[in-house]
Amino acid sequence: MNWFHAVLLGIVEGITEFLPVSSTGHLNIVEKLLGYQIDDPGMTAFTAVIQVGAIIAAIVFFWKDIVRIAVAWFKGLRDKEARQDHDYRLGWGIIVGSIPVAVVGLLFKGAIETTLRSMWVIAGALLLWSIVMWIADRRPGRNRQMRDVTVKDALVIGLFQALAPLFPGISRSGATISAGLFAGFDRVTATRLSFFMGIPALVAAGALEAVTKGSDIAAGVGWGPTLIATAVSFVVAYGSIAWLLKFVSSNTFTSFIIYRVILGVVIVGLLMAGLITA
Repeated sequence: MNWFHAVLLGIVEGITEFLPVSSTGHLNIVEKLLGYQIDDPGMTAFTAVIQVGAIIAAIVFFWKDIVRIAVAWFKGLRDKEARQDHDYRLGWGIIVGSIPVAVVGLLFKGAIETTLRSMWVIAGALLLWSIVMWIADRRPGRNRQMRDVTVKDALVIGLFQALAPLFPGISRSGATISAGLFAGFDRVTATRLSFFMGIPALVAAGALEAVTKGSDIAAGVGWGPTLIATAVSFVVAYGSIAWLLKFVSSNTFTSFIIYRVILGVVIVGLLMAGLITA
C-alpha cells in the first residue's frame, strides 16, 4: 500500500467510525475501488488496527468522563454507599455491555473476516438497518439521560452492538445509537453511550488483530502505511466526534439515514452493472 492510499483510508476511517453510516462498510468500499482484496487477511487486519486511532481519539475526547466513571466504579467495589452513584452503575454497564460483541467476535471471527465481508451484505445491511434507525429516531418520549442508564440498558445496547461485526453496513454506532433511542434516551445521550460502549470493544479488536495478524500486515499492507492510516484516523476522528455531538444536539438522524439508503442503492447498482465484484 502506498502512503496516499494509507492517508485516504485513514481519513475515511476517522470520518465514519462514529457516524451511524458504517466505517467498515466505507473502508471496504474504498479498498475495493482502490483495487484491494477486502477479504485478504492483511487487509482485514489493517481495517481493524486503524480503528484504534479513532478509538484513541474518543479516549482523549472523553478522558475526564472515563476517569470519573472508573473512579466511581473502583470506589463502589469497596464502599456500599458509593454504589448509589450512577457512574458506578454505568461502569458496570460498559463492562457487561461489552461482553456480547466480544463473544460474537471470537465465535464468528472466520466468517466476519471472509464470507460476511461481501459487498452484497454491506449494501443489504445499509438499506435494512436504515429502516430500524428511522423507527428508533422517531420513537416518542425520549427523555432519559446518562444518569438513568442501568446495567440492563447497557446489556441491550451491547447486544445490538454485537450485530455490527456480523453485518458490516449496519454500523456499530448505528446499532448502539438505535438501541439507545429505543430505550428512551435522548439523541445526545444515545450518542455518548455509543462512544462509551465502543471504546473497549474496538480497542480489544484492534489489539487482537495487531498481535495475531501482525505478520499478515507486514507481508501485505505493511506496518508503515498501517501506522500512517492509524495516525490520520486519530486526528480526523477527534474532529468528527466534536462535530457529531454538536449536530445531534439539535438535529435528527434523518440525513444519515438518507445517506445510507443512497449509498446502499449505489452499491447494488454497481454490483448489478458488474462495475464492482462482491
